[in-house]
Amino acid sequence: MRRIFILLASLLVLGGIAEPAAAQSKKALIARGSYLVRAIVACDDCHTPKDAHYVARANLAFAGGQEFDSPVFTAYSRNITPDVNTGIGTWTDAEIMRAIRQGVTREGDIIGPPMPIPNFNTMADDDAKALVAYLHTLKPIRRENKPSVYKIPLRAAPPPQVQHAPPRTDKIAYGGYIVNSLAHCFECHTPPGPDPEHHLGAGGFPFPVKPGVVVRSLNITPDKETGIGAWTDAQIRRAITKGKDKNGKQLVPIMPYGHFTHMTRQDVDDVIAYLRTIPPVHNVVPPNPTPKALGMTVPKTGLVPRL
Repeated sequence: MRRIFILLASLLVLGGIAEPAAAQSKKALIARGSYLVRAIVACDDCHTPKDAHYVARANLAFAGGQEFDSPVFTAYSRNITPDVNTGIGTWTDAEIMRAIRQGVTREGDIIGPPMPIPNFNTMADDDAKALVAYLHTLKPIRRENKPSVYKIPLRAAPPPQVQHAPPRTDKIAYGGYIVNSLAHCFECHTPPGPDPEHHLGAGGFPFPVKPGVVVRSLNITPDKETGIGAWTDAQIRRAITKGKDKNGKQLVPIMPYGHFTHMTRQDVDDVIAYLRTIPPVHNVVPPNPTPKALGMTVPKTGLVPRL
């Protein structure tokens, strides 16, 4: 009896060592989801409306309403906070995961671009579950969704087949997983056209930032003249995490480097290793104006606080 008493007292003094495994697992899942959102996937970059200086409105984090215009659609991001009336507060985990990886809402509507469903369709099960776990922790915000209008047919993605991410020991494979399935880099860094497969990462995708002003994504293929083939690893790392090009010029914050600054060194290095392996594409992209010239505020840190 005395031994049992001493054991119980020791556990209390040490602050709850006997926490249930399920609670520990949930904490780990939320922590992983926090990292993915804060550092790589950057959900709030589209799901939080921005002001005239391209600064996210903190009081509307994840509440949707950001407008995206193109010749074939006018889309508005959805409220993905756990609000029970206008957000996803009453959605099941399976319904949220289906929306992320297959592009189908709880009501059965198809989610169109710019939501990168084809990329998220290859997201591993554990990472999709982690995103959902983190979204449940957000502050609920009541904000009605605006309907998006598309002039193109929309279709759902097939049921995802990826159960596990590549092993961390395979730098190139894991870097490719980050680039393609999580950060969806090529969605912005591939020029529009009928043959995107052969121009993957070649840059030049147009982003209208104000009436009459368009900025274009950089060529991130290893082409030595027009891409990043002549850049050092340190220069590429600085571009990803600090938003500065080879010569130190500040990049336009449409690229969410305010989030990427929170990536681990290992994840960034894996991304660099993968980008070195993609086919080089010679594509000259005109230089963009500086953020200051565009009236944009340069983010210094990620937009999502650490848990």
